[in-house]
Amino acid sequence: MFHTVLIANRGEIAVRIIATLRELGVRSVAVYSDADADARHVREADVAVRVGPAAARESYLSIDAILGAAKETGAQAIHPGYGFLAENAGFARACADAGLVFIGPPPAAIEAMGDKISAKATVSAAGVPVVPGTSGSPDELLRAAEEVGLPLLLKPSAGGGGKGMVVVRDAGELPGAIESAQRVALGAFGDDRLLAERFIATPRHIEIQVLADGHGNAIHLGERECSLQRRHQKIIEEAPSPLLDEETRARMGEAAVNAAKAVDYAGAGTVEFIVSGGRPDEFFFMEMNTRLQVEHPVTELVTGIDLVEWQLRVAAGEVLTLEQADVTFEGHAVEARVYAEDPVHGFLPTGGEVLAVIQPSEDWVRIDSGLATGTTVGADYDPMLAKVIAWGSDREQALSRLSDALGETAVLGVGTNVAFLRALLADADVRAGALDTQLVERKLDELVRAEPVADEVFAAAALDELIGMQPGAGGRALGEGGGRNIAAVDPWDVPGGWRLGGAVGTAFRLTCGDRVVTVRVSGTPQDATVIVDAAEPVPARAHRRGEGQEHLDLTYRGQQRTYARRLDARTDTLWLAADGQTWAVAEHSLLDVESTSAGVGGPVVSPMPGTVLVVKTALDAEVSAGEPLLVVEAMKMEHTITAPVDGVVSELHVKVGQKVALDQVLAVVTPVEDARPAPG
Repeated sequence: MFHTVLIANRGEIAVRIIATLRELGVRSVAVYSDADADARHVREADVAVRVGPAAARESYLSIDAILGAAKETGAQAIHPGYGFLAENAGFARACADAGLVFIGPPPAAIEAMGDKISAKATVSAAGVPVVPGTSGSPDELLRAAEEVGLPLLLKPSAGGGGKGMVVVRDAGELPGAIESAQRVALGAFGDDRLLAERFIATPRHIEIQVLADGHGNAIHLGERECSLQRRHQKIIEEAPSPLLDEETRARMGEAAVNAAKAVDYAGAGTVEFIVSGGRPDEFFFMEMNTRLQVEHPVTELVTGIDLVEWQLRVAAGEVLTLEQADVTFEGHAVEARVYAEDPVHGFLPTGGEVLAVIQPSEDWVRIDSGLATGTTVGADYDPMLAKVIAWGSDREQALSRLSDALGETAVLGVGTNVAFLRALLADADVRAGALDTQLVERKLDELVRAEPVADEVFAAAALDELIGMQPGAGGRALGEGGGRNIAAVDPWDVPGGWRLGGAVGTAFRLTCGDRVVTVRVSGTPQDATVIVDAAEPVPARAHRRGEGQEHLDLTYRGQQRTYARRLDARTDTLWLAADGQTWAVAEHSLLDVESTSAGVGGPVVSPMPGTVLVVKTALDAEVSAGEPLLVVEAMKMEHTITAPVDGVVSELHVKVGQKVALDQVLAVVTPVEDARPAPG
């Protein structure tokens, strides 16, 4: 076994690998960019080395920087995790040339499986079933439509993650679709070759985990169902699949092992299959991921096998002592990916400083996370923050436990998709196991509902503010010290204030989501009457508890609820979380300056933290409503920002390459009428 291993990755996977290294008594080396200087994986590793600025290509993707860090720290081996350099054959060779062990398969295996066309030919020769289709010139792809039939799936040969994939259902659309797909493939992967394959109706995405050593031994560890996807990106995965019977599982496992042996594979890898929902006995090879998968924890929970440990042992030259008969499966495991994104607003990336990480502690829940209080979630890397994985004795129990665990999960300071994940887990088809890769897209409107923020949340924020205003409260109040004047709606509105005719109380002007409300509170936080937007008075009481006053207990309309709470002192925003939902409540008066409604012009703000990719306008330019002004990129997503009205760009505050924050003013568009000079 090695004495020192460098992890050429970041976030939750780096933390995960460090955990196994610690159990094995192996010294861990973390690498980090400037953006990750205070990240959790840096804190937990035995040694940490800076490898460059925030840009991944200059840090985590810099082979020279990674190898330099390994040499500096005396590392014997490098674990690439997943993403970044994990499936880079050139990096694997560079490690060998530098006298380092690459913890992964041989470079030749990475290359063989990295190209979809050659991979398909290789596994087909080994007897693995492949989807009927072809590759070649545009003319050959056109002929495939006649031979294979429609609908037809076009996808880049060198691609991954669903980028550039398109389904063609009409023969007349095929020439244009080929041209477009080639353009995307060339731009994204530097290779415009395409595959044309039969499109499988109601497809299910099922993958087999394999383990192999350098001595000719290979086994499989069962399957994972990964059909719950959005835009070809996995959201929830489980093991085993509710679709397969024992016979099909055995045939798929054998096919996966044959695929691995066909390229002399060594280490942990995943063979992905597409399965017809209508014919579960019919499965076809899609691709092989020559690395550890994000969803590997569900396999570990049902088999009891540490995949990272076996990656290390195989890379160290050990023989795989596990035989197929030794692999047994117990119970069911389901994983949900927690992303920094806003489902209600088109899954736009979010970001900010993590004020607190709240997570469950039950024995049957596993959390893989790179988050810690103080972590800054920016726009430089993938938006996945953590994974919540639950085990149960059967599928029903595992799903219920995962939903409960997500209900106890919150990241205060950063918007996440946790509420969306719980809605997906509650879907009747998901509960019944009637899955396919289009289910999420088909039901998106049902799963993502922009429900108005409840009055209770505003009452909780107002009472929390009132507690903070009391002498000796021990916690700074919302709006205090930041130049904001949250309680200045009425000069008589002070705690305990009075007028002829009775107590008036304190008034708050609050905003959260798409609601702006006035909340009036009379009495004390322990015995209050709350009126939200002139609705009927509601008796309520609240108090903070915890060493850092991190919890707010609220009784409202006779119902009791506990909120996790944190105040973002930089923005005077109170973050509340309960039952898998998170709210950011702010005072409203100054927010009027930072936003604009359609048709009135004014500031154009960034919908997400990111980097300005394109500036399509200029100062003093005349623009039309809906005309693209800028493109902001964050976490692999581009968002085009348009003019709110016909007008003139009277202010332009950004340039290409500039980093911007959520809601930062990028430009100001003055409506045409306001931009015209006054007559006379």
